[in-house]
Amino acid sequence: MPKDAEAGAEQRAAPRFTLLIRAAKLILDGEREFLCVIRDASTSGLKIRLFNPLPPCGSLAIEMSNGDRYPIEQIWSEGEYAGFRFLNDIEIERLLDESHGTFPKRQVRLRIHLDAILHSGGDAVHVAFQDISQQGACIECDKWLLMNELVRLETEVLPPIYAKVRWRSHPRYGLLFEQTFKMDELARIAAPLQGSDPAMPNSDGRLRNV
Repeated sequence: MPKDAEAGAEQRAAPRFTLLIRAAKLILDGEREFLCVIRDASTSGLKIRLFNPLPPCGSLAIEMSNGDRYPIEQIWSEGEYAGFRFLNDIEIERLLDESHGTFPKRQVRLRIHLDAILHSGGDAVHVAFQDISQQGACIECDKWLLMNELVRLETEVLPPIYAKVRWRSHPRYGLLFEQTFKMDELARIAAPLQGSDPAMPNSDGRLRNV
């Protein structure tokens, strides 16, 4: 039996726990981050839905929304799905329960470096995105912003974003978007900023929804 097929058989032999939709992110070489969805998992590995083809890398890990991170390696791929094997023993119950960890009960955040213009109180100032999720973002801004202040953000890759200031630790601010992103939209936007190819389209050219 070929090595890849044998590895796949071993992974399928482990009991699987179906996860209808569990957002996570793949981390390549400890730096580049790509949004994904875990569809099922076992003590040996994961089946993951990808929104973007993954570029070559030296190391790979999966990080859950609560901050738990697991080193993995890819063993198969078919269309938008791929199979990964854990490099270390894991506790499947801990992986399935995201109510613990460093960041329990929060959405997956992707680290990005993106410049923007923020409009606030008649001023237009340069800011930098530090991370982004479907519902909000962390930015660095030299101007002091007010709590719950409504601001507008303009970039070269995003549509205009209206958001409210939810926390601040100057010069860093946490923003809550007035209109949230769909998961595939966020993946499409963030992937080119990580050095990846565009999101995989349907046959009609439109992005696939989860």
